[in-house]
Amino acid sequence: MDKTQPKPVKHSQTTITELMIPSYANFGGKIHGGILLSLMDKVAFACATKHSSNYCVTVSVVGVEFLQPVEVGDLVSLLASVNYVGRSSMVIGIRVIAENVKLGLVKHTNTSYFTMVAKDENDKPTAVPPLLLEDNEEVKRFIEAMSMREIESGIKEKLNDAKSSIQVTKASEILKNQRCVIGF
Repeated sequence: MDKTQPKPVKHSQTTITELMIPSYANFGGKIHGGILLSLMDKVAFACATKHSSNYCVTVSVVGVEFLQPVEVGDLVSLLASVNYVGRSSMVIGIRVIAENVKLGLVKHTNTSYFTMVAKDENDKPTAVPPLLLEDNEEVKRFIEAMSMREIESGIKEKLNDAKSSIQVTKASEILKNQRCVIGF
């Protein structure tokens, strides 16, 4: 397979639909977020693998915010597209839709972005084909993913700085007016 030839977004678009069964429910009767995350990971893998023609691994997940609950009996569809490609990485956009077939209700439950990396037979990152953008929406998503990667990188840097600069000696001052009690 020629990794220098661009592949269109539609080549690897993937949809997985699954019935939400009682064993997927939490004690509140709603579907566990972990079940949905597992399904999102599967569809991201399928989409990334189709684009790259290689085994792929999940590197990061951005935007896991459950907007609406998913109910037992809903049909959940996960729609995945490659939004961005780097040298060996791909950002896979996933839109999750829950449908109550009996009532005819369809709701968007979340959108997430999985960064996947293609691996070669030696488990090393390997180049992926460029992405052929064929309409304005695909161009918009590519640019959005570029911006999100830049923001995510800045956030990681700030989190690392915050972790390394924590000063326990000033804890009582830092934690004043917080909902905690230091017990030592």
